[in-house]
Amino acid sequence: MFPLNAWYAVAWDVEVGRKLLSRTVCGRPVVLYRTQEGRAVALADTCWHRLVPLSMGSLHGDELQCGYHGIRYGADGRATHMPAQETINPSACVRSYPLVERHRYIWIWTGDPALAAPSLVPDLHWNDDPEWAGDGRTIHAECDYRLMDLTHETFLHGSSIGNAELNEVPFEVTHTDRTVTVSRWMYGIQAPPFWAAQLANRFPDYGGPVDRWQRITFEAPSTIRIDVGVAKAGTGAPEGDRSQGVNGYVLNALTPETDRTCHYFWAFARNYALGDQRITTQLREGVSGVFFEDETMLNAQQRAIEANPGYEFYNLNIDAGGMWARRLIQRMIDAETEGVGTAATEVARAGR
Repeated sequence: MFPLNAWYAVAWDVEVGRKLLSRTVCGRPVVLYRTQEGRAVALADTCWHRLVPLSMGSLHGDELQCGYHGIRYGADGRATHMPAQETINPSACVRSYPLVERHRYIWIWTGDPALAAPSLVPDLHWNDDPEWAGDGRTIHAECDYRLMDLTHETFLHGSSIGNAELNEVPFEVTHTDRTVTVSRWMYGIQAPPFWAAQLANRFPDYGGPVDRWQRITFEAPSTIRIDVGVAKAGTGAPEGDRSQGVNGYVLNALTPETDRTCHYFWAFARNYALGDQRITTQLREGVSGVFFEDETMLNAQQRAIEANPGYEFYNLNIDAGGMWARRLIQRMIDAETEGVGTAATEVARAGR
């Protein structure tokens, strides 16, 4: 159902501290915490002794003590103490998962630790780039993480970011061995409500037509970054001059929890009015409403899929991007199942 040799966002960096945090990623329960020096740790959330969740235990220095019988584990997962005996069983250990902190997220590698190259962490640098400002939240979605869709904006989000022109203009789909990009431009249109409000933050006296862009890039297996914005029509945005507009990035990390649930980390970053917390809060709340519409639809779709086992989806031209995304995910799964190295694996082995 999901590739294991991949980096997945498991938590926001601020979520992990000295209080034990339990999460499930790719069907694997993990417990997260920080050492006294601040390093994030992820251990299998299952005690070697009686399989109880270690997240029900407690921290003693940098050691995690099981709340059932008191066995302690170091940050490497090896048992360091067993009550009422001096000898520690050499097999007493739990798995320790590779972690990387980057772009305000903590990323976990659930597959072969020898392949966990930090260079393979998806690029979501807008989340903490000083030239951008933004915020986000997490959704616990009751759906398969692969139910991503790149072309529903006109219909599902018509009251906020969608407009009819989105489905009337041609789009371009390109792909590599790890990414799929869907791009489109809309020229001389009326800005939808969300973007009209954002443009007014910079140009309060302008109410004319805009040129709008949308560049969606999916990176296998589960991140999507969307370059979006509007500019005063005819001011050069299609040629690269976005100075007369507003630009944002919608950042998405969909982390499979089980085959029917996922953790959906999202953020919206902008490159204007960086010091205005009022705009940051307004944007976070506004985008939350958009994602609530997505969550409601995805959860309903998952229930319908379960009620219609074996149903084969029909595809339209607008589904090209999503079809390629799922194809790349399946290639990663097949490669792991068949023991064949993918391009990402080769990069990891080379340490690049």
